[in-house]
Amino acid sequence: MHTIPVEHTDPINAQILAVSEDLVSGFHRHPFHVIAEKSGVDLGTVLERIRAMLEGGVVRRVRQTLLSTKLAHGALVAWKVPEEKLNAAFDFMAKEDPFSGHVVIRSTDTEVSGSGYRLWTTLKVPVGESLDEHATVLLRLTGATEYLLMPANGVFALGVGHVRRRSLEPGEKADETAVMMTTVPVDLTEEEWNVLLALKEELLPEEVVASPWDGRAAKAGVSVDRFCEVATTLNDKKVIGRFSTFLEHVKPSSTGERVTRFNGLFHWAVPKGREIEAGGEVGRHYCMTHCYWREGGPQFGDVNVMGVVHGTEKPRVMEHKAAIDRHLESIGIPVSYTNVFWGGRSEIKPSEISPVVYKEWHARMAEA
Repeated sequence: MHTIPVEHTDPINAQILAVSEDLVSGFHRHPFHVIAEKSGVDLGTVLERIRAMLEGGVVRRVRQTLLSTKLAHGALVAWKVPEEKLNAAFDFMAKEDPFSGHVVIRSTDTEVSGSGYRLWTTLKVPVGESLDEHATVLLRLTGATEYLLMPANGVFALGVGHVRRRSLEPGEKADETAVMMTTVPVDLTEEEWNVLLALKEELLPEEVVASPWDGRAAKAGVSVDRFCEVATTLNDKKVIGRFSTFLEHVKPSSTGERVTRFNGLFHWAVPKGREIEAGGEVGRHYCMTHCYWREGGPQFGDVNVMGVVHGTEKPRVMEHKAAIDRHLESIGIPVSYTNVFWGGRSEIKPSEISPVVYKEWHARMAEA
């Protein structure tokens, strides 16, 4: 009986994933064709392998991502939660709040500024709604005692590419500094929202086909041609991210394989006025899956540049950070505070951005 390999370490799967994780930028009418062309693997095999990895849990979702910084108000949130309520609060954020995306329990190697904030989430609310209002409701529902909102003033790196990054040497970086993306929301028409909401949902295994948008166009009540025209307009408005296969990079597969074992949230505090310069220098390092200008305030040593690095070995993750530290020092950017918050228990899901879902959720939770 023929068994399709599903592990990310299989040579053909690795060849596909090196492209499909984060190298298919923007909207494409036939995204799997693009993966086949860029990876050098024929289309039939690409579809077969991605479908098998999705069904096997190695790929946790396949979807068209959005640049939600353009569609919603967002922030990284650090929560103080009594230790006895920490796991319950985690469960609520992960399972009951569709507006919380990444939900992670983090720890530090030593007691330093901010160590008491163990629960970290990303939070999005529709444009016109209040992050503070939503966080205050979560505070009541979870028993957390304090939260700190850290919206992104700018984005320097936003990707995944775990398979591609496994062989990186510390210090490897782009020739040019990373360009900061802004987080100013855009206005969409009713038709654009309709197409966007159909476009963003993750693909089911049976939708991993040569023309994945045919069914989505039907759900949106428009022709495939019109669906793709509107999606192209959304792409031009810079609200479309990449088409991506997201690996299950935290939990082991059925055979015990892990994509990564450690993720470090790196903090640097640089002089005010040099955030864009420093963020561009940190974000140009290929190891960074995320890099932002966020203000942590005195609770976190006045940190203003944050980023995430993943790896299978903790010392290797720290080697990447040391290389970035040396680079900042070599170009004369002083760092007054730096730290690493290590990820432990975690759940990752897309944050909901629908205004309708937001109103329904708050109406339901008003009496909770």
